[in-house]
Amino acid sequence: MAVPIINDWTKYFDNPDEGLGSSYERIVLNKLLDYVCKVYKIQSALETPCFGFTGISGINLLNLARQGIKVSLEDHNLERLEKIRELWQELRLHTDIKYNPDYVQLDYPEKHFDLGFNFSALWFTQNIKSFLSEFCRVCHKAILICVPNRNGIGYKMQIKDYTPEKYPFLHPEYLDLATIRYLMKQNKWQLEDENYIDCPPWPDIGMKKELFLNRLLKKQEIQEKDTEPVTILSYYQEEDSKFAEKMFRYSFVERTAPKQFKKYWAHHYYLLFTPENKKKKKKIVIL
Repeated sequence: MAVPIINDWTKYFDNPDEGLGSSYERIVLNKLLDYVCKVYKIQSALETPCFGFTGISGINLLNLARQGIKVSLEDHNLERLEKIRELWQELRLHTDIKYNPDYVQLDYPEKHFDLGFNFSALWFTQNIKSFLSEFCRVCHKAILICVPNRNGIGYKMQIKDYTPEKYPFLHPEYLDLATIRYLMKQNKWQLEDENYIDCPPWPDIGMKKELFLNRLLKKQEIQEKDTEPVTILSYYQEEDSKFAEKMFRYSFVERTAPKQFKKYWAHHYYLLFTPENKKKKKKIVIL
């Protein structure tokens, strides 16, 4: 996630042009979510917090809703919640949305959801121990957590803007993989699978990837306003049926690069957990 999105997230609701980078990210993420939902027979899912990375907020689980899965979302910004609600309504899809100021408690019954999902948003929770305890309480089949790849070149560039004084509500220390594994084990959830995800042929930089690729290939210099708009909403609105296919054209690094390369190039890392004593499934192969 680019730290600047904390300040400019509203622009994507006015102009849904997410660019090539976020669009590829969403399609690869859809593939992972589809796999998890199929294997664990998911019928309901909670994403909390639902704000975490560049692009339109609150639409990570749109594809699941299109498949008939009951989706619930939580966020800590009332204005953003309303914009998310309006967008889902425009797409004629339903989601239950709740305001949660700190994510210390999740106001749902025990084992209420089949799947718990968090994408690049753990650092918005104000007490990770309490949050993960609650997450484990309200879910009962699987929990999928994705965090920015802290070894990645892009993350190291973007986090330079962070200081505790400037972002007192942000907790980068909560993205630590060992901490997440430990706390989930304390809550009696076992690690089912983990791996790098979102590894396209461009680094995780805070600029449109179309501009980056043009500069890399030394093509004629273009400005952001001259690039073709790219948004997954055209796919969800059934205006671009080949959207996913076009994004997968950039998946050759994701499919073929060795893990040691992905350690420094991939944009995210996922951890999939299931309750302890459940029989483990085979390792996930997304692409």
